[in-house]
Amino acid sequence: MVTTLTESVLRGSPYHADCPTRHILDRVGDRWTVLIVGALWDDGVRFAELRRRIFGISQKMLTQTLRGLERDGIVLRTVHPGNPAPVEYSLTEAGRALREPLRALQDWAVTHFDYVTASQEAYDSAD
Repeated sequence: MVTTLTESVLRGSPYHADCPTRHILDRVGDRWTVLIVGALWDDGVRFAELRRRIFGISQKMLTQTLRGLERDGIVLRTVHPGNPAPVEYSLTEAGRALREPLRALQDWAVTHFDYVTASQEAYDSAD
């Protein structure tokens, strides 16, 4: 079997459908992940506070995303003693390492906001 250059480049990369890193990129590229990591930037936060910090996220979506982030080792869920038991979320070491790349993405969005908006308006008005 002959392997083309494209096939060899894609094998072992997130561009290949069965590459395990594709799941990780899907997770960290998700808008709710970006906002949750930002909301947990430097301290542990309880669920209700986290929901207040992230406008527009539903309780269901916050729960699902936190579970996925916990499963992936990006978020740590800590249950403290009490009745009801207070639960706090914080970033793991891997989650803290993700802060800077996501900050760069946020900075890019802020810096290029006017350009993107103008491009969208020009595209939409061309129809």
